[in-house]
Amino acid sequence: MLVALVASAAILTVWVGYPLIIAGLAALRRDGAPATDDLPPVTVVVATRDDPAVVRQRVADVLAGDYPADRLDVVVGLDVGGGAPDVARFGELDARVRLVAGDAPGGKAATLNAAVRAATGEVLVFTDAGQRFDRAAIRHLVGGLRQARTAAASGRLEIPAGEDGPSLSERYWRYERWVRRSEARVHSPVGVTGAVYAMRRARWTPLPAGLILDDLWVPMRLVLDGHRVGFVDAARARDTRRFDAQQEFRRKARTLTGVVQLCAWMPGVLLPWRNPIWAQFVAHKLLRLLTPYLLVVAALGASVELVLRLRTAPRLAAAVAVGVAAVALLVAARPALRRRVRGAAEQMLALQLAVVVATVNGARGRWDVWHR
Repeated sequence: MLVALVASAAILTVWVGYPLIIAGLAALRRDGAPATDDLPPVTVVVATRDDPAVVRQRVADVLAGDYPADRLDVVVGLDVGGGAPDVARFGELDARVRLVAGDAPGGKAATLNAAVRAATGEVLVFTDAGQRFDRAAIRHLVGGLRQARTAAASGRLEIPAGEDGPSLSERYWRYERWVRRSEARVHSPVGVTGAVYAMRRARWTPLPAGLILDDLWVPMRLVLDGHRVGFVDAARARDTRRFDAQQEFRRKARTLTGVVQLCAWMPGVLLPWRNPIWAQFVAHKLLRLLTPYLLVVAALGASVELVLRLRTAPRLAAAVAVGVAAVALLVAARPALRRRVRGAAEQMLALQLAVVVATVNGARGRWDVWHR
């Protein structure tokens, strides 16, 4: 029983204790400097392997915002992993839009490197092809860089709820936003949102080939270099895509593999004397990777204890059986509840399996996991 309690306490510390502690520390911090009217030249960078129609819609959305037209341009980096891109398929674009081929051998990092080389703005705003910005999103992101030590700022990505209400994945993302917002008030969030973040062009350095998570690598490199990263809740983007269970699993496995890769490729994040947000990084990223293994330990310990108690306490066994049957009947009698319970259970299992896959990928050094 002691083993189960220790494992359960560790899980609660990671998922409940740390977020509450960081939120409490954030509440003690004062707001930063007031916003200014400075609107520097901005280049929006999109790295993509999506269809031309999707890219054209994304570019049109960016240009429809309220940032001054004479201070805004867009560079679209086209991944060359599947061969040389056919630029003619994109048709005629706005004069402020440039298409560039990504670097060989392809992949998101190589595509971003080529796109940033073509950028001219003092501020780089990064996004993906599948999102839409609020009209003032770019303006708010730029405002998030008003303090000299702030080298980058993340915006807020909103994922629309499904027909049956928010799924477990959507609720998890709300939780993740809350944690990152608190981390930013204390110092810097452990990662930014790749679909909506900005950084100073002067602080950019090329990404290593084969990198999985630019939105984790970039902010952590900036933090190690002595800068801070902000979070701008008003800079909002909406995800227009819906993913099935298999796609969601691949995306989560990719993200978690990227965390393992970061530790291997940027070992400074693991050193408390190098990483100013070492405690946040360990609690937010590393300890979460232990969750499936802690769950197994807790379940096995609790099961052994329950079996031992049931063998010596028949009344307790009967009560447990009645309770399980009552819950099962309640779920079975309500189709909507049954769907939600089943969906939540499947998503929880998929999340834990994704951690295992990421661990295996890291042990094998398998980093080629960028999926459309």
